[in-house]
Amino acid sequence: MKSTPSPATEVKTPAKSTSASSILFFSVVAVLGVAAIFLLKTNPLSGLWQQGYNPIGPWYVSTMFAALPIVVLLGAIAVLRLKAHVAACAGLVTALMVATIIFHMPVRLAFTAATYGAGYGFFPICWIILPVIFLYDLTVKTGTFVTLQQSLTNITDDGRLQVLLIAFALGAFFEGTSGFGTPVAVCGAILISLGFRPLQAAGLSLLANTAPVAFGALGTPIVALQGVTGLNLFLLSKTIAIILFLFCLIVPFWVIWAYAGFRAMVEVWPAILVASVTFATTQLVFAWISGPTLVAIGASTSTIVALVTFLRFWKPKRVLNAVGEDITANARQRFDHSSGKVFNAWMPWLILSVVVFAWGLPQFSKWMDAHSTVKIAVAGLHNFIQRVPPVVAKPTFEPALFTLNWLTATGTGILVASVIAGLFMGLGSITLLKSFLTTMFNIRFAFVTIAAMMAIGFVTRYCGLDATLGLAFARSGSLYPFFGSLIGWLGVASTGSDTSANVLFGSLQVMTAHQIGVSPVLMASANSAGGVMGKMIAAPSIVVASTATKTYGQEGSILRFVFFHSLALAALVGIVVYLMAYVPPFTSLVP
Repeated sequence: MKSTPSPATEVKTPAKSTSASSILFFSVVAVLGVAAIFLLKTNPLSGLWQQGYNPIGPWYVSTMFAALPIVVLLGAIAVLRLKAHVAACAGLVTALMVATIIFHMPVRLAFTAATYGAGYGFFPICWIILPVIFLYDLTVKTGTFVTLQQSLTNITDDGRLQVLLIAFALGAFFEGTSGFGTPVAVCGAILISLGFRPLQAAGLSLLANTAPVAFGALGTPIVALQGVTGLNLFLLSKTIAIILFLFCLIVPFWVIWAYAGFRAMVEVWPAILVASVTFATTQLVFAWISGPTLVAIGASTSTIVALVTFLRFWKPKRVLNAVGEDITANARQRFDHSSGKVFNAWMPWLILSVVVFAWGLPQFSKWMDAHSTVKIAVAGLHNFIQRVPPVVAKPTFEPALFTLNWLTATGTGILVASVIAGLFMGLGSITLLKSFLTTMFNIRFAFVTIAAMMAIGFVTRYCGLDATLGLAFARSGSLYPFFGSLIGWLGVASTGSDTSANVLFGSLQVMTAHQIGVSPVLMASANSAGGVMGKMIAAPSIVVASTATKTYGQEGSILRFVFFHSLALAALVGIVVYLMAYVPPFTSLVP
């Protein structure tokens, strides 16, 4: 199972090919722009457009065309090894062609949906990545990141336990407070500082960020799922926690096995067991008594405390460093920093945690929303498209409202935390501004990539390609509980968000559940639980990981590292859901 990227792969860096791919990318963008202007002028929009889910005839042919944009995007990254922004451009061109030529979507609607998606990519997604990388750059600039690295080494200098503490436990905390790539960005950067290879840090951070995703960003995915299905929020929260209980137990073992191999994983099984049992139990208890809001935060916090306490009294017999070398016999250096210096090193991240947590509190966020948030109806797209049965119970208008919550956005909270931390680290306002602009320039291609990828996702949604794929899975009859879980996986893999996947497929899951005679709560929950396993292969997640770990241009290597794990875990979710749907005593687990 061990599948760590090889050292040969690690030293690859984009060189002269970057300029060539950039020229190609911007040339294609220019051609698209000219074509869009021409087509929009010559193809006026007239009236309402209804989605059609089988335009070809044979449903499997329509399904193949619906899958084509995703196949092109992931294939260009993983197989052709193109730069992410070039692959995203190819995927976007494919999506527009399939939408307009095969599914007969009006050209104006297709380009408007793409523009809307690109805007969503810039805000709020890029607006989260930028301040996180900015904060990391500030800690490197001031030298506090070195002290943070050394303080973590004082807790444990075993690479396996560092992955467990940082990628799994600390990553779950950031997922619970903010989500949207924050845990991958922060934890990937920390792992690199501890000596992990960049691609390794990116892949492990993605793989570890699974179990808490359904409860990420203060439970936003489940709140969205309740909104589109009308099901009880507490029942959804409980059912998702039950489905994911097994995976909270096995994912920590899985991550360490993938990183270090089976034998090395067994050597640290007591620590992994402490982390997995603490996390799984706490997540289930919080979901059972408090709903989805604080589940991931409570589970991650208790896991960090339990693991750090346990490591004060237990050490592995064999100690491996970040690159897997046995350092048991070596005299391990202990850094005798004062408590004040250690606190200063952790202070930026403590500030980040406190501010982001406070930013997401309903009492505070609602007040800020009321005074700052603007919802903009996307002209020519809002309520111009109808979803029709069998995807929904009755024809439903597709809204297109761009929410400009510039003050309550998670990225704004992270930026405020970064500025506060920078001032505490002794940096002046001019230095902070220069550093911010430098960070923005350094990750410029990531901005373009994410915008293009989200454009693909929005064209897919508004054209109905996602529904065509979902309906193909729905044809599986009694096996639907298994394949229904894969619908969620596919939704997150294509959109990058468990929230979006729940909005897209929640109603389809409920309707199909009624048709085959299984619990609609179970299938709606399966959509979210299966979706979390698609997070690690979602193109936006991979770009966040590559940007944070300075491996932009090597997204194909990251995707190949995590793809098997993602598919295998999604299939296991499907098996669990199937058992809960049909096989006693597992059926009694459905609330």
